[in-house]
Amino acid sequence: MPNIKSAEKRVLLTRVQNARNKAGRSELKTKLKKFEAAAEQGNKDAAAEAYTVAVKAVDHAVTKGLLHKNNAARKKSRLTLKLNAISK
Repeated sequence: MPNIKSAEKRVLLTRVQNARNKAGRSELKTKLKKFEAAAEQGNKDAAAEAYTVAVKAVDHAVTKGLLHKNNAARKKSRLTLKLNAISK
């Protein structure tokens, strides 16, 4: 445990921030998996709805600092390719 009061405060804040980041990453993964499941079934309507939710979640993760913007762009591109493959 830290000896300095400000270091103790930083430890507490870090725990809260880590929990918040972990919850955000988990939520993002869940939304991406829901899209993957809809895409696997080949249900175009369900996949399109899950796609919009997933893309929104990816963009939100960038603003919160959970993902780098290039990582998010790659994820969105791959989601779009999968959605377009279903549409054919």
